[in-house]
Amino acid sequence: MYDYCKNVHVVDHPLIQHKLALIRDINTGSKDFRDLLEEVAMLMAYEVTRNLTIEDAEVQTPVGKAKCKVMSGKKLGIVPILRAGLGMVNGILELVPTAKVGHIGLYRDPDTLEPVEYYCKLPTDIGDRDLIVLDPMLATGGTASAAIGFLKDRGATSIMLMNLIAAPEGIARVTKDHGDVEIYVAAVDERLNEHGYIVPGLGDAGDRLFGTK
Repeated sequence: MYDYCKNVHVVDHPLIQHKLALIRDINTGSKDFRDLLEEVAMLMAYEVTRNLTIEDAEVQTPVGKAKCKVMSGKKLGIVPILRAGLGMVNGILELVPTAKVGHIGLYRDPDTLEPVEYYCKLPTDIGDRDLIVLDPMLATGGTASAAIGFLKDRGATSIMLMNLIAAPEGIARVTKDHGDVEIYVAAVDERLNEHGYIVPGLGDAGDRLFGTK
């Protein structure tokens, strides 16, 4: 992993980069896309959770007592942005099955072009949790920034953002609006095109995930 800029971390592990290449491939079908997205989310979660608080503990083994480390401090919360973020949830739950899962849904108002919340269901104790917001693509950054803002309005104080691919424009928007949020991505691509798609990207993550158009 290396730092792209302040608070932005590119997770460049060889396994992640290999699987990302398969995810990008236009010939990868929905089932394989789903499986790969889940696998990459799990691999990225190792880095995203690297700084979670741990404490000393003593464990009785079959032959003696061992000095160990166990997680402590804040519990984890996972918040996928509907709908594509759903494809990243199970990979993280494989690692942290006790994490609580919230959901936030946004759509873009056709007149104002601003994100509008249409659904939000969160753990009641989000202020006491380290939250990971999930969305495969960070394009303009408008949706991610709005989702983070909505979470803060509801009392969230510790938020990280995990994306598969980001555009520089999206990174700039989120870091400008939420300088306290750490962003973890597998790749930073070239730019956005005139339709707001990341280039070269992977197309529409939600459509590829669920087989829609």
